[in-house]
Amino acid sequence: MMDPAKQNIRVQRLVTAISVTLLITKLLAYFLTHSVAILTDALESIVNVAAGFLGLYSLSLSAKPRDADHPYGHGKIEFISAAIEGILIMVASVLIVVEAIQTIRHPEQIHQLDIGIVLIIASAAINYLAGMACVRTGKRNNSVALVASGKHLQSDTYTTVGIIAGLIAIRLTGLLWLDGAVALAFASYTFYVGFRIIRTSVAGIMDESDKQLLRKFVSLVDTNRKKNWMDLHNLRIIKYGTTLHIDCHLTVPWYFNVHEAHAEIDALAQITRDDFSHTIELFVHSDGCLPISCPICIKDDCPVRQHVFEKQIAWTVENVQANEKHHRDTTPVKPA
Repeated sequence: MMDPAKQNIRVQRLVTAISVTLLITKLLAYFLTHSVAILTDALESIVNVAAGFLGLYSLSLSAKPRDADHPYGHGKIEFISAAIEGILIMVASVLIVVEAIQTIRHPEQIHQLDIGIVLIIASAAINYLAGMACVRTGKRNNSVALVASGKHLQSDTYTTVGIIAGLIAIRLTGLLWLDGAVALAFASYTFYVGFRIIRTSVAGIMDESDKQLLRKFVSLVDTNRKKNWMDLHNLRIIKYGTTLHIDCHLTVPWYFNVHEAHAEIDALAQITRDDFSHTIELFVHSDGCLPISCPICIKDDCPVRQHVFEKQIAWTVENVQANEKHHRDTTPVKPA
């Protein structure tokens, strides 16, 4: 199986090459038709090309192994790359709005519209397929940069579809002002897409909790809980490119020796790595249980139990993130 980082780079190379080809196609369509709606599509393709090369650079850097200066690797560059891509999308949207307003006020004659429509339809189909491949691969390999590229291409496709509808309307009605109106409407949509990409990137740079990822991890370990695991707490998950860094505390019987405690940590690590597709770096601190653990302890062969078993506490995102051992009164709390 191909390494996820190398797979991301291969997909990004293909996307960059496609972006260059589509830019040439859209520029040709614009020079043939003089449609400002097609020009807006071409302007966004210029952003696609710039973002493609930027994404390729960030993925190549992200794939580099960690070193003395970057002990956690280079994965954070993907968030920066995605943020720049979002900014480029928003800038292109503003330029499109300005041009669209001018066209609405002063409509221009459109030429060879049929040829232009055919070229734009072909570019839309290719764009969508490339974007779908990007998003699918990026999600599978946990690459923010690749997902951002894919969403950008898909938003470009939606814009193009709207532009095609507008061009067809112009062809049927002869209303030239529709050219600028269509461009204006879809520039607003691409501006929103750019904002969402920036929002996701900033969240990654700031190590904002990924609730969906946390729920997946907690559900996995709760479902596969071993009888020697009293509780899991102080959980943190941080993304660095295709690598997930997971820190947590695992409570095990206090009388276990170092090797026995480490065996439980190995079991937890194996369960995690078997289920998650991306690279995992798991840092687990083993804690010894306390008397307060007895009422919730599911270990039925404990030789030093001090209290009878009362209830099993389900692990949730809230109580697993809390920095305290679980006990009978454990309730979901926010980490301090």
